[in-house]
Amino acid sequence: MFAKFVLKRGGKDEGERPFWISFADLMTALMSLFLIVMCVTLLAVTKTQNVEEQRKLQREKEISSLMAKIKEVSKKWRDVKVDETTARVDLGDIVHFDRAKADISLEGQQFLRGYIPAILDVYRTEAGKRWIRRIVVEGFTDQDGTYLYNLNLSLERSKRVVCTLYAPPLPDENPMSINDKREIRDLFLVGGYSFNSMKASKEESRRVELKLDFWQLDEEPKLNPSMDDREFGKC
Repeated sequence: MFAKFVLKRGGKDEGERPFWISFADLMTALMSLFLIVMCVTLLAVTKTQNVEEQRKLQREKEISSLMAKIKEVSKKWRDVKVDETTARVDLGDIVHFDRAKADISLEGQQFLRGYIPAILDVYRTEAGKRWIRRIVVEGFTDQDGTYLYNLNLSLERSKRVVCTLYAPPLPDENPMSINDKREIRDLFLVGGYSFNSMKASKEESRRVELKLDFWQLDEEPKLNPSMDDREFGKC
């Protein structure tokens, strides 16, 4: 009497299924693309870091080589002590000072005019020109006296070293070249440390050291205005 109706849902499922399959494929593709982009980015960053690290290592290697050369040329003067780690050169007993004095002995003067050109030879190498920024002559005192008195005295001692390099040579020594004097003028600075860096004894504390300062990566060496025609003057 009555017709039997059966509802079929298969048609609806079949209609929706392609949509969900396409959406899933799209998400999978997007995820794959995201992973590819991340991998490429990480590789690029890693490569950049590796290149930068290699440049830093190369700089350190070349600076270490420069200090090794300075240590090698310094062996001719047995009192000179080169600290390759701190880039410091202790000029030794020959440039130690009497108490409250800044005078340098004739022997010490002759030593300075012979030793500093050897340092300049290292500076003139390709690595030296690339990395050596300046050489600071640092004077020191013992603990006797006030801080400011010794600050002035230590500065006077470092100044006296530079003045000695421009002083007339002794009869039995070769004069420093004009090129040497120009490079000293452009490269050397002076500083005083008072008694802030004591040695084991007062005699050892009254000394002068050279401190080498180096350019950083990507720091362009600055050329000083030409002063070739200007006189060096006298102390």
